[in-house]
Amino acid sequence: MDFTLTDDQQAVAAAIEQIAEDFGSTPTEAHGFALVSNALDEALTEAGFFDIAAVPELGPVTAAVAVEQLARLPWTTEIALSMLVGPQLDGDWARPFAVIENGRPSRFAASAKTWIVIDGDQVSIGPASDAVEPVESLFAYPMARLTQAPGFAALPDDQARTIRRLLRVALAAEVAGLMQGAIDSTVEHLSVRKQFGRPLGSFQALRHRMAECAVLAGGVRHLALKAAWSGDDGDAALAALHAQDSATRLIYDVHQMLGAMGMTLEHPLHLWTYRMKALLSEQGGRGGQAVEVARHCFAA
Repeated sequence: MDFTLTDDQQAVAAAIEQIAEDFGSTPTEAHGFALVSNALDEALTEAGFFDIAAVPELGPVTAAVAVEQLARLPWTTEIALSMLVGPQLDGDWARPFAVIENGRPSRFAASAKTWIVIDGDQVSIGPASDAVEPVESLFAYPMARLTQAPGFAALPDDQARTIRRLLRVALAAEVAGLMQGAIDSTVEHLSVRKQFGRPLGSFQALRHRMAECAVLAGGVRHLALKAAWSGDDGDAALAALHAQDSATRLIYDVHQMLGAMGMTLEHPLHLWTYRMKALLSEQGGRGGQAVEVARHCFAA
């Protein structure tokens, strides 16, 4: 597969980058677990970026590129579902979206206008209500849980399968950006922090580990783009599996490389790694992805 972007896709990526410049820094007074930006949401809405997956010349691949770029930012808002899932759903569903999976607390559930509900093998979708309450969490997203079941009708199997595939592509694209954001934040720290009179980043052992992290992030990105392009269930499951597996390894490495600083809110690394942690168990976690990979890629 050729991963070279078309001229139209490059133009969108450049426009996204221009918007992202205003949200690339972390405010010095930010010491919380989540950094949510309504201004970022408004800028993307005004520019029409939440509809790019529905544009024939752009499609899901361009949306995946945009999600990956925006996930690198320290600021967050509901992006992945709105860019990659919403435009491809049957019907006119209002954003933001939230996925309610088996009754667990979910990202953006309190502010969402549309809920995608996963209950075992069943998938349903419907308008959000006020039957929701915020949940305190270490994850760097606003989390909430439903206080009562919404009672949406289950979708037919083919529609449910399509939504599950789109959710896996969205997950992989978002994780790819979060991994790169965590790498960039760690590299900055290793470049300025000195030990034995030398920047930490000059030590070969750390350089090798950072190179391995970069390879993992690149692999997740490419698999996410392939899944967005192919529309294949197996590709989507493989991308999500590699994303969750790679994120688990990278989180450990980057926090260890920051030493004690990586265990505090003083450094912004948690804004990427603890968002990744929230994604590790979604869509069935690595076990669920592995089952789907076996079903679609290795079935006899």
